[in-house]
Amino acid sequence: MIIDAHAHIVVRAAAAGPGRTESWRPQVTEAGGRSRIHHDGRELTSVVREFTDPDRMAAEAAAQGIGHLLLSPWVRLLPFEHPLADARQICKVQNDALAALVAAGPDRFSALGVLALQDPATAARDLRTLIADGLAGVELTPEIAGRYLGDDAFGPFFEAAEETGAVLFIHPATRGLALPVFGDYYLWNSVANPVETAIAAAHLVMAGVLERHPALKIVLAHGGGALWAVRGRLRRAHRQVFAARSRLREAPDASLARLYHDTVTHDPALLRRLIEDAGADHVLLGSDRPFDMGSDDPVGEVRALGLPADAVAAVLGGNTARLLGWTTSAG
Repeated sequence: MIIDAHAHIVVRAAAAGPGRTESWRPQVTEAGGRSRIHHDGRELTSVVREFTDPDRMAAEAAAQGIGHLLLSPWVRLLPFEHPLADARQICKVQNDALAALVAAGPDRFSALGVLALQDPATAARDLRTLIADGLAGVELTPEIAGRYLGDDAFGPFFEAAEETGAVLFIHPATRGLALPVFGDYYLWNSVANPVETAIAAAHLVMAGVLERHPALKIVLAHGGGALWAVRGRLRRAHRQVFAARSRLREAPDASLARLYHDTVTHDPALLRRLIEDAGADHVLLGSDRPFDMGSDDPVGEVRALGLPADAVAAVLGGNTARLLGWTTSAG
C-alpha cells in the first residue's frame, strides 16, 4: 500500500456554523467542486486541493497512486496559545472527529491528533486516551507557548510518547519566525518554514531528548527542512564547545539517525541525498496536500530516483506502515 504521511485536513466538526461561533473556527464554503477556507478574515489562497471532505481527498490521492492517507490537522488549528481549558476543548473537537473518520474507513485513513502541549503533564495523560481512541499520534509545532521542544518541561510528554509508540509529526507553525524579511516573496513559506523545522530538530538533538528516549517516533516535515545543511556545524560545536555537549553525551549523528523525514523537498538531488543520509528506512512519502507548496506527483518523484525496489517500497509505504504499528499481513 502506498501511504501519504503528510496530508492535512480541517474536519467539518471544527468548522464554524450554527451554535459553533468560536473565533478559532474557520469558515468552510463550497465553490468550484471543492471546499474553500476563510480564517482570521481572509481566504486561504494557498489551498489548491480538497481540504475538508475526506472522500474527495481520498479520490485526489488515488489519482496520484496513493491508497492511504495519514491525516493531520491544519497547523493553524493547533491551539498552543489558548488557555488550557479552551485548548483541550479545541483538541477534543478535532480528535473525536478524526477518530470517527479512522474508525469508519481504516483502509483509507489513519490520523494524528492534537494535544494541549502548553501543559505537558496534562498532554501526557491525554495522549494515552488519544492512542486508545485509535489515533496514531499527534502533530506538534517547533515552539509551543514560548518553549522549544527540547525544553525539559516536555519530559513527561516524551515519556508517554515513547511508552505508547505515538507518532510525533513536527510541522512548522508557518509564522514561527516573524522577521519582517519573511513577509517578502513568499519567503515565510519557502525559507522560514524549513529553518523553523531545523531549529526544532537541532534543539531536540542537542538537548539530548532522542538520546534519553531512543524509541521516539519523530517525523520532520519537508524533508527535515534545513536540518541536514547544519549537520556538520552541530558535529563541530559538539566537539569544540562545552555548551553544545552539556546535555548530549553521544555524537549528534547518533540522535539525528533516529529522526524520520517526509519526501517534500521539491528537489530530486536533495531527496536522493536525504534517502542516502537518513536511510531509506527513515524517509516517508509525503504530499503536503492540500497546499500550493505540496507535491503534484509525490509517488512519481520517488520512483524517478531509480532506487532499489526495496528502498522504493519502504519510502512509498513500508516505513509509515511500520511507524503505525501495522503487521505485515495487515499492511
